[in-house]
Amino acid sequence: MLHRLLPRLNPVNQRRLRRFMANRRGYWSLWVFLALFILSLGAELIANDKPLLVVYDGGLYVPVLKRYAETDFGGEFPLEANYKSPYIRELIAEKDGWMVFPPIPFSYDSINYDLKVPAPAPPSADNWLGTDDQGRDVMARVIYGFRISVLFALTLTIISSIIGVFAGALQGFYGGWVDLVGQRFLEVWSGLPVLYLLIILASFVQPNFWWLLGIMLLFSWMSLVDVVRAEFLRGRNLEYVRAARALGMGNGAIMYRHILPNAMVSTITFMPFILTSAIGTLTSLDFLGFGLPAGSPSLGELVAQGKSNLQAPWLGISAFMVLSVMLTLLVFIGEAARDAFDPRK
Repeated sequence: MLHRLLPRLNPVNQRRLRRFMANRRGYWSLWVFLALFILSLGAELIANDKPLLVVYDGGLYVPVLKRYAETDFGGEFPLEANYKSPYIRELIAEKDGWMVFPPIPFSYDSINYDLKVPAPAPPSADNWLGTDDQGRDVMARVIYGFRISVLFALTLTIISSIIGVFAGALQGFYGGWVDLVGQRFLEVWSGLPVLYLLIILASFVQPNFWWLLGIMLLFSWMSLVDVVRAEFLRGRNLEYVRAARALGMGNGAIMYRHILPNAMVSTITFMPFILTSAIGTLTSLDFLGFGLPAGSPSLGELVAQGKSNLQAPWLGISAFMVLSVMLTLLVFIGEAARDAFDPRK
């Protein structure tokens, strides 16, 4: 698919894309990561305690997308149907109905009440990676945890990159007092113990996805400022920038059209590494109990369970393997992007 983009790009970007594809490790890591991420986006279709499809009395029902009450299947109560209940199964079977469940018939918060041993239960035909100490399927929690980790990291990376590029552009382009004040602020702000502050701030309120995102955004934007600032300091004195200024072009247009494209090269090469840092920080906070709300599908919480249940090694091994694969793929992608945009090549 990337080969099809080559004719549509200018010669410089064509060379960059070819260099990226020449790094086979990074190239295939990108495709593997995208495949895993796309699969995780459809986690409800892979791991869910609700059927994908129910045929009842000649009608089609899609519980994975819509909530249905017991009364819709001939029950007595207007509560949401429990499709694993023998009562609901009998009601559906009476009308020659049937159900199609996902490959993993458990959601991230589903508890398996039919365990043959006390939780945490080892891997079995029902629970491929075993269960945690509350009887929840580890495979389902890994899939949902992968999705929320990547979505969190992507959102944080995009927003922090926008702020970091904007701050670095202002400092580098205007220089003088703007640059001096900005640098002194960054020196003070970056000297703060980030993880300890995150723990303190997260302990004041009930943590959730957006609250954690806001807290981490206070510090994550600084990683790009120095890189973008250096590009603007170098680019503001180039001849074509002076010519644009002599022609009466405004500062905003000069920054956006002439200098920013060069600064985006370094920004793109840094993004995979910002992603890995965001995932690592979220996992650390979840491990320490200051991350996502209790019960959320969290890889860090799974690591903490592995630490607390050494007799159940599948807990720690599952979380460790998922984190290792995810971070390794991102590092390989980052290395390939860095080589592709390296001006010395």
